[in-house]
Amino acid sequence: MTAAAWMQLAAFLAVLLVAAWPLARWIDAVMAGRFRPGHRVERPLYRLAGVRADQESGWQRYTLGLLLFNALGVLAVFALQRLQDVLPLNPQGLPAVAPDLAFNTAVSFVTNTNWQAYGGESTMAYLTQMLALTVQNFLSAATGIAVVVALVRGFARHSAQAIGNVWVDLTRATLWVLLPLSFVFALAMVGQGVIQNLRPYATVQTVEAFQWQEPRLGEDGLPVKDAQGQTVLQDKQDQHQTLAMGPVASQLAIKMLGTNGGGFFNANSAHPFENPTPLADFLQMLAIFLIPAALCFVFGRMVGDPRQGWAVLGAMTAMFVVMAVLATAAEQQGNPGLSALGVDQQASALQSGGNMEGKEVRFGINASSLFATITTAASCGAVNAMHDSFTPLGGAVPLVLMQLGEVVFGGVGSGLYGMLVFAIMAVFIAGLMIGRTPEYLGKKIEIFEMKMVAIAILVTPLLVLAGTAVAVLTDAGRAGLANPGAHGFSEVLYAFSSAANNNGSAFAGLSANSLFYNLMLSVAMALGRFGVIVPVLAIAGSLAAKKRLAVTEGTLPTHGPLFIVLLIGTVLLVGLLNYVPALALGPVVEHLALWAH
Repeated sequence: MTAAAWMQLAAFLAVLLVAAWPLARWIDAVMAGRFRPGHRVERPLYRLAGVRADQESGWQRYTLGLLLFNALGVLAVFALQRLQDVLPLNPQGLPAVAPDLAFNTAVSFVTNTNWQAYGGESTMAYLTQMLALTVQNFLSAATGIAVVVALVRGFARHSAQAIGNVWVDLTRATLWVLLPLSFVFALAMVGQGVIQNLRPYATVQTVEAFQWQEPRLGEDGLPVKDAQGQTVLQDKQDQHQTLAMGPVASQLAIKMLGTNGGGFFNANSAHPFENPTPLADFLQMLAIFLIPAALCFVFGRMVGDPRQGWAVLGAMTAMFVVMAVLATAAEQQGNPGLSALGVDQQASALQSGGNMEGKEVRFGINASSLFATITTAASCGAVNAMHDSFTPLGGAVPLVLMQLGEVVFGGVGSGLYGMLVFAIMAVFIAGLMIGRTPEYLGKKIEIFEMKMVAIAILVTPLLVLAGTAVAVLTDAGRAGLANPGAHGFSEVLYAFSSAANNNGSAFAGLSANSLFYNLMLSVAMALGRFGVIVPVLAIAGSLAAKKRLAVTEGTLPTHGPLFIVLLIGTVLLVGLLNYVPALALGPVVEHLALWAH
């Protein structure tokens, strides 16, 4: 890895740490109700909704409220898409979204996955982008914050029957954390050149005419065939281009800060209207990790031991740095297949420059590789380069980061509660090794907690591996493949890994806008999100009811280097081991085949 890449990585981590520390103090104060001026704003909202802010609930009622809230979100987003052709703010006259795609998109945005099987500028009207997609970007991120705060309360409280009020947690996370940050970040992006308007699409004249070929149609409207049965093509040229407009900056801000990832444009953060400058690119990367990093400090503050937050953050950072180095090194190494061009001097020069295929020149290899690592470590899914065009090992890094369970920083809230599930598993393994009843943060870990941990850890591998198997064994699944062999398998594996782990990025060689993939990936997204949330909240309720144990000489310290190593080992062995055979069939085989030539 070059010196410039190391400097970029170091600068990113330094700025992240400086920004996350004060944000953690703010989030802790807001979620604990210490922001008194906010109560005057909240009270009318609670009265309107019939919510008693001072009444907390147990984990069952908390979970039921959260599930109902998100189910209503799916219905609202689905309805807005199906009715967008008769609703206002549709200057391009875009038609209603097809039912299966509308359902897939609704589940995708409600679950914080933001998987997009469509081109945003050619499918979604302005009202749909703002009222359906952007709103759910806020609410799905608030859901993640609410769940992790409820889990941390379970550790912090003792002999308690309640873990909080779900409606209060959702309101405070949205009003006082996500909205202010998004407002400031949107202004910063507009300053960098990101567009924000409600104008119709603009048609402009290009500097040069562009040419293409298309089938010649007969009087019956069908393509004309020649004597050999081949389609007759005709040359076309034009010197006009349509530029999509729209309220981009407002959606971009929460897309990044909420680790959502769904872009206004089909090209996502590789589009110059959505990510115009290297500074905008750096700020977007920073925004992805900002709240997940701050929540680690919030965890330490809430349990009364800041060292606990530093330990979790240390484990996340160590794994992230290793993955960022691997991805960047793989892309800088380039493609040995260039030697097959037959021009040795040119091939050598291209290879030494690294793999620029699928990357924006204004970002280059270093920023593209770092962005890919960040967005898949953080359950975001935004992309500034084509992951499908990465080298086999460079593309394996985003794939592995998702398959770890999106716990290396992870999504807003979901990354921390996923890592805490692994922390419980780590202390359980340590307890087995020394023959002592495991405990974490003064709470005894017993049978019920371990059952819930097992469910939370195993649900996503089951969805990913079973979904991939069904896809490659059926005609409907194989119909979407644009590439044969190992790379085609990697595309399917990536899609289900992205959906079940609620990431949303894709190996774009897979044509996923079909009835098969829209329904299969919807199931993976929904179960991957709520199949983890429900057992996590069950753990929160169980821990809150337990008494706090006194620290003794036999208590495992969970704030030092030994525990960090144990936690990383647990994540790698338990989280990744399920996927090793599948990875061997995909990126590993592709890498060996590439370098064998």
